Amino acid sequence: MSGPFDFLDPGPLVDGDLELVLSKRFEADPEMGLVPAYVFHMRRPGDPTKLGRIALRIGSTRHLTHHAGQLGYTVEPEARGHRFAARAIRLVLPLAARHGLDPIWITCRPENAASVRTLEIAGAEYVGTEEIPEDCEMREKDYESVRRYRLSPPLGDPH
Repeated sequence: MSGPFDFLDPGPLVDGDLELVLSKRFEADPEMGLVPAYVFHMRRPGDPTKLGRIALRIGSTRHLTHHAGQLGYTVEPEARGHRFAARAIRLVLPLAARHGLDPIWITCRPENAASVRTLEIAGAEYVGTEEIPEDCEMREKDYESVRRYRLSPPLGDPH
């Protein structure tokens, strides 16, 4: 059994009018199959209004790399159309790289055209579509398959 996970200071994560603010950190729970994760709120600098969120899961289990993804994001309906999700993905890549994640695997529903476009804008490469196993908890949320994308972090860490 290894020791506690070493969460890192993400440093300032800002891209113009988008700021990621660390909201939560989740420790791993091996019994539940959960890996350590960071959750950030998307907001405009100086404005507490939540525009969305992005989660970075630190692990490389088959479930993460083939089904759930190492990054998950959502943008509030009223904040859509500003590329906040694609920009947030790019902002967390250096943190992912500092944890040794390369590449990063991201998935989305095949019918989610906005998420497909977000991943294209972020520079992710479509790898293929993966069926969700019948015994996977994602089936309970009506997932039958996901599109898989691969994204490599930038070289070097700007922070």
